[in-house]
Amino acid sequence: MTKTIAFVLYPGLTPLDLVGPLQALTVLSQLRPGFATMVVGQTLDPVATDTPLRVAADRSFEEVPEPDVLLVPGGLVPTIRALTDQRLLDYLRHAGGRAEQVTSVCTGSLLLGAAGLLEGRQATTHWAFLDALAAFGATPRRRRWAADGNVITAAGVSAGLDMALHLITRLADEDAARQVQFAIEYDPEPPLGGLSWPDAPRSLWDPLREETLRQGLADAPDLRERLLSAMR
Repeated sequence: MTKTIAFVLYPGLTPLDLVGPLQALTVLSQLRPGFATMVVGQTLDPVATDTPLRVAADRSFEEVPEPDVLLVPGGLVPTIRALTDQRLLDYLRHAGGRAEQVTSVCTGSLLLGAAGLLEGRQATTHWAFLDALAAFGATPRRRRWAADGNVITAAGVSAGLDMALHLITRLADEDAARQVQFAIEYDPEPPLGGLSWPDAPRSLWDPLREETLRQGLADAPDLRERLLSAMR
């Protein structure tokens, strides 16, 4: 039987969180029979992202109620705002509770947490929001991706590709993951080298993070304080 891999769409997400893993898993479906990728949303109307690009789902939540694999991308203010979107959270709770693999990229893991899917799990997210995971009963881990049972969470944006290749080894095998890596020519050599975490620009991100929570959870002050408290 074909395994369905559902990528969750909602307004304001970061497109690379979605499109990077979507490209990798779509290549898997082209190389190996038995996999189908789809993008699911509340409607099929185009929605804004945090770039000028607009994107649209090809299936509604109702059409794909129980995918085999669920992937939730992240973002900034719109993602934080989505922590109180009950229709989205209900879908994540239902689909994630039945999926073979539940995954996220960047702050998409906060949505998994808000849906009750990270309780007692190790998880990761963008470094600036990492400690916020504790507010949802998760154990924060600073890793490129964190796997705990059937839940795999990736760190910020580009880490989604690493997580996707790990996911492919779970769904198929290492040979398939290597084939996909060659297909998308994923062999990163950043021009400025790797990141030095002691040099992370925290003075820039700390106020941005607080403003993101302030805007995103303006109508949910209790949740905002829970997240801020976890990050202090």
